[in-house]
Amino acid sequence: MGIFDKIREGLKKTRDSISGQITQMVNSFTKIDEELFEELEELLVMGDVGVPTATYITGQLRQKVKEKGITDPSLILGELKAIVADILQGDDTLHIGTKPSVILVIGVNGVGKTTTIGKLAARLRGEGKSVILGAADTFRAAAIEQLEVWAQRAGVPLIKHGEGADPAAVVFDTIAAAKARGCDVVICDTAGRLHNKKNLMDELGKISRVIDRELPGCDRETLLVLDAATGQNAVNQAREFQSAAGITGIVLTKLDGTPKGGVVLPIKRDLGLSVKFIGVGEQVDDLQPFDAAAFADALFDTTGRPVPEEAPAIQEEWGTAAEETEETDTQWENEPAEEPVPSIQWETEEQPLTGENLLQDIQSMLGGSPAAGEGEPSPEESQSEEPSPEELPLEEPQPEKKKRRFWPFGRKRDEEE
Repeated sequence: MGIFDKIREGLKKTRDSISGQITQMVNSFTKIDEELFEELEELLVMGDVGVPTATYITGQLRQKVKEKGITDPSLILGELKAIVADILQGDDTLHIGTKPSVILVIGVNGVGKTTTIGKLAARLRGEGKSVILGAADTFRAAAIEQLEVWAQRAGVPLIKHGEGADPAAVVFDTIAAAKARGCDVVICDTAGRLHNKKNLMDELGKISRVIDRELPGCDRETLLVLDAATGQNAVNQAREFQSAAGITGIVLTKLDGTPKGGVVLPIKRDLGLSVKFIGVGEQVDDLQPFDAAAFADALFDTTGRPVPEEAPAIQEEWGTAAEETEETDTQWENEPAEEPVPSIQWETEEQPLTGENLLQDIQSMLGGSPAAGEGEPSPEESQSEEPSPEELPLEEPQPEKKKRRFWPFGRKRDEEE
């Protein structure tokens, strides 16, 4: 995997968060207006670019659109990419020309200082330089053992003291060993510290005085390691360390696991600090030198998205179906037209609902259809057929039945009332 591929893969989450949403937003507009610029600025702020930098980018984009007379919203993505690349331009190389040169690595706890030192040592050794490490972080538990593991992975020597030793003494011994062995680069680890910890900042000043005394005029880089996942907090850390420790460059780690990679822009534009390296993975070779053009290309790259392979087959099926539909339509047009089938109209006359009609309907349902006048007794006949109450037979009185009662314990007794 090439350098650009590593950067593009490491910036996937940031690209989806910033450029992906910007692309969707731009495609939803049919013209360039003030609403487009407002939504663009909002998306940049949400991508941890920061309000001042987001305002600057949209202002530059307005000027470019006005100068070039751009009216198509899709064309502003290229201009936006050029503006970002221009902001990130700067001195992003390590100045380690003297022999030996010193690289001092500082930062707060948990940002990846020790891991960065191991990856940087392996990279410089791969470039043909002889490297020696100094374990000057004597404050954190297991820091020396962790750096020792990375020294073995990178194949470089390590100078260490016991836990709780004076860090300046460790740096002194490391410089002396570098002079004796003819090493090109000295990389010193330091304890994680905050800018407001006076004792630790004084300790850092003591280390700087030892380096100036033992290697006067040597090239020295003070690299601040920042965790990209902290977003705008990383910018605040860089601002405070810049005034207290004289930082010469930034190493931005853990870019592969966060969508907040836009923090690179305010670090460069607001603070004027150059990003020297970016961490895009956990492997030894995943610490990549920062390239402004490659970073902008990877941030706004849309060519890496896979295209589904079934799309041509689907198009062919749709084309075949369309051809079959056309052939069927042609056959129907060539066939002679059939004579229209006359529609049957049922003529029904609504008849009022009466007793006679209802009686006829009931008799027809029962299977009989009496002729007119038959089956309909006259009122006189119906009255004569009814028997009088005197003619009705008298019912004979029947004896009363005995009631049975059920008694407990299974006994029965008949009782007459």
